[in-house]
Amino acid sequence: MTGILTKWHLMAVVLIGGLLACGSSSSVSSSEPSGDEQVTITVFAAASLEKSFTAISHDVEATTPGLTVNLNLAGSQSLVDQLINGARADILATANQSTMDKAVQANLVTAPRTFTTNVLTLVTPAGNPAGITGLDSSMNGKNLVVCAPQVPCGSATVELTALLGVSLAPVSEEQSVTDVMNKVRSGEADAGIVYRTDAISAGDEVEVIEINRANDVVNTYPIALVADSSHSDTAQIFIDAVLSPEGQQRLAEYGFGAQP
Repeated sequence: MTGILTKWHLMAVVLIGGLLACGSSSSVSSSEPSGDEQVTITVFAAASLEKSFTAISHDVEATTPGLTVNLNLAGSQSLVDQLINGARADILATANQSTMDKAVQANLVTAPRTFTTNVLTLVTPAGNPAGITGLDSSMNGKNLVVCAPQVPCGSATVELTALLGVSLAPVSEEQSVTDVMNKVRSGEADAGIVYRTDAISAGDEVEVIEINRANDVVNTYPIALVADSSHSDTAQIFIDAVLSPEGQQRLAEYGFGAQP
């Protein structure tokens, strides 16, 4: 952990040291932690980022005194809808570019940066009790769960199945990849199409069946400051951490691809 935190620790020391040097000067930004001040930033993040962003949040909190990172995890489209409806946040990270584009068009965020990639895979409950072998005839009569087309994992599923020339008959379409995974874990579904990162995080709870040409449909993940953030300077520390080599290492630990 020490090696991973070194760069962020230096960044935090420089930031906080500079603020303390200013003393009680009115020029100190209220958006940055200073002295005993506590600042909480809220990160709206795609559900598939849960474990990686939790780890990065802990790293950043450990090196930035007074900072707390609050993660709001949901389907990307749901997060944008929440912002449109007035929810407050400091950072938005989505699981594809088109959803972030909607946030840009609504003037909700500024200067998105792409920070990682992800691809799809097929999972079954541990032991694969239904005997699924892929997106083939073994799926006939089985309970398949996928993401809804309007969310990034669902949009990618539509694109991949079109590329493969196969038709699916899912029993349900979920609003986030986490919901798909939960139905597979519980045995409610015989199979589900999820991100490779979610399959890796699930470990022995699921069986993984690679989908042919999955690497031809790559979701890129952008991150951006929310335009009306009241803690933009502090929020930038988190974004910089995600984009840094240390943040990229964290993402890789959970199966994400390199920053494009």
